[in-house]
Amino acid sequence: MRDLLTVQEIADVLGVSPAIVISYIDQGKIPAVEPDRFDLGAVLAVLGAEVFVKEDPASFWTYEDYLKLPEAPGCRFEILEGILVKEPSPSLHHQRISRELGRQLMAFFDQYDPAGEFFFAPLDVTLSDSNVLQPDLIFVSSARKDILLKERINGPCDLVVEIMSPANRRKDRLQKLEIYRKGGITHYWLVDPEENTLEAFLLSNGNYALVAAAGPEGNFSHLHFPGLVLDLERVFRRPELIKSE
Repeated sequence: MRDLLTVQEIADVLGVSPAIVISYIDQGKIPAVEPDRFDLGAVLAVLGAEVFVKEDPASFWTYEDYLKLPEAPGCRFEILEGILVKEPSPSLHHQRISRELGRQLMAFFDQYDPAGEFFFAPLDVTLSDSNVLQPDLIFVSSARKDILLKERINGPCDLVVEIMSPANRRKDRLQKLEIYRKGGITHYWLVDPEENTLEAFLLSNGNYALVAAAGPEGNFSHLHFPGLVLDLERVFRRPELIKSE
């Protein structure tokens, strides 16, 4: 059996305060295995994904294990802090947002850094042997192209974008933010299709700071990307709600 974690250790993994963890416990969202002791796999399950934890507490899922996984149509896998996480394929609206946001970002980066490269999921990003992720959108600048390998990106990208879904909102906002912070991802952007918002976090002095945000009817700009203007109305547009003229 894996080691059980304290409230503080769970807070450290999720990148939140112990008070938030305690509030989840009080609401019955995080089950205790023993008094004040918690299983990380159970906590991650609360974050909305199917998780697979190895029985040996000293054994974690690695990239080598990941490569041996069988095909699973309709699903995708990631390894988060040594735990294998399985999620369903994204929704149609998620993919529309990814397509439009990606189109606008590619147009910008083609001018901003023509030798850089822009990618869509699924593509593995290995930040360590126990952290293998598939961000929805990825930009690697020309200065960092040495991290581009034949089958994956091995190291911190300049920008990753995660588009949240009802099943992974807490995981993207809490756990992945902490993994990307420790992995050295300079820019982490969170897209919320329910609230129709885009938030941009910048890694500064080892921590993330929210430096830009915009809603559905505004344009998004960013001081670190001069000239970038994203039309969020187009990004969040739902074609099925648009009446024909």
